[in-house]
Amino acid sequence: MSTVALITGAASGIGAAVARRLSTGGVRCVLVDRDGEGVERLAKELDGAWLAADVSSEEASLEAVALAERRYGRLDLVHLNAGVTSGVDLENFDVERYRKVMGVNVDGVVFGVRASVPLLKRSGGGAIVATASLAGLVGYAGDPVYTMTKHAVVGLVRSLAEPLAAYNIRIGAVCPGFTDTPLVAAAREMFVNSGFPLLTADDVAAAVESAFYAETPGTLLVVQPGRQPMPYRYAGVPGPAGGQRPPRSE
Repeated sequence: MSTVALITGAASGIGAAVARRLSTGGVRCVLVDRDGEGVERLAKELDGAWLAADVSSEEASLEAVALAERRYGRLDLVHLNAGVTSGVDLENFDVERYRKVMGVNVDGVVFGVRASVPLLKRSGGGAIVATASLAGLVGYAGDPVYTMTKHAVVGLVRSLAEPLAAYNIRIGAVCPGFTDTPLVAAAREMFVNSGFPLLTADDVAAAVESAFYAETPGTLLVVQPGRQPMPYRYAGVPGPAGGQRPPRSE
């Protein structure tokens, strides 16, 4: 029985690299992207299924999971990768742009988890990996709204790790540095001219595959050029003085 993966933001960049990597290993892929021509072309290359849709719509995730079940009868791996940079200027605020970024980067992940968990359960368990960012672990002054969305993704992953593990579903995230994808195309020349190393989409795809099979629920893999992906560790938060326990709810 073949392993089945659902990948969002799959038409290019990291999502496409993950799809190709998994497909080479015999995984059947369901690809989702708002670039209809691009996602159809890749799906035909990999003999997979595709859906042209915007993940900021809840219906897109529900349709993608239904497609996986209809086409392959199960779901094992979910890569919630779709994302956009923000470009939101808080001084000259564009609320439509803000809502668009929140819709793709945050709603798309929440909707993806919500839609995929029931089929993962029926398939006996599996794994969900979200594409976060180093900006989900540290402050990035270059794009505060994007940074906020990636912190939200990290928080969701950490909070869902334990409850999903009870159903044999692992959830984690990859947190790559700057990666040579269409997302940073406008700044690529600046990076190259300054000698700043960029990750490749294949670098991140390899980390995503590792994250699928991470033993520790909630693993956040930091991905940087020239280094092996490594789990990120948070420092503990100080408890209340005196060691009191929180009151029990009745």
